[in-house]
Amino acid sequence: MKLLIVWLLNALALLAVAYLVPSIHVAGLGSALIAAVVIGLVNMLIRPVLVILTLPVTVLTLGLFLLVINGLLFLFVGNILSGFEVQTLLGGIMGAILYSLISWALIALLLGNKD
Repeated sequence: MKLLIVWLLNALALLAVAYLVPSIHVAGLGSALIAAVVIGLVNMLIRPVLVILTLPVTVLTLGLFLLVINGLLFLFVGNILSGFEVQTLLGGIMGAILYSLISWALIALLLGNKD
């Protein structure tokens, strides 16, 4: 049950990001739900590989290159889904940052620390 609530909150966070960032567009709640799942899968499967491969650059930039990786993955998901569109890399970076902050805040406010 908690997983479904987190999924819905992530989709709502994605809709909020689309409202706040002009270069990100979401067709509706259904597209946001699908995009939330795909973003979660991409972050679980592809992101660790990219972090390992770009570790020297990440160390040289004191971790700031992780923002670029997150933005690229957000842009990638926007390119493979039809109802979710990310137009620029800067929009992807801003969207990834806002998405993580908004989803964290929603989950913290509504679910709290009930573990």
